[in-house]
Amino acid sequence: MITYKGYTGKIEVDIESAILHGRILDINDVITFQGKTIEDATQDFEDGVDDYLEFCAESGKDPDKPYSGKLPFRTTPDHHKLIHLAATKAGKSINAWMDEVLTQEAKQIININ
Repeated sequence: MITYKGYTGKIEVDIESAILHGRILDINDVITFQGKTIEDATQDFEDGVDDYLEFCAESGKDPDKPYSGKLPFRTTPDHHKLIHLAATKAGKSINAWMDEVLTQEAKQIININ
């Protein structure tokens, strides 16, 4: 994954075409990028973000923010109870506890310290 101005792109390899390609993940619009090298794909990604922000400014549209900070969450009543008990035992609100636990797990999965 690559980031630029708070936006994230995921690069994939197309072996048959011998190119790298990807999509900006943080917006509702579909913006893709590609390149023969990582550097080319990264530059095309950054250009895509800049073009998107410029287009939004010119058209008076607010650009999609990468993330709002609000994360709707649904679960079962039994899981809700377990989450509440774990948060209470940790001395935290459910939101604070979930933020800590989910962030730690996400960092572990994507190998961020």
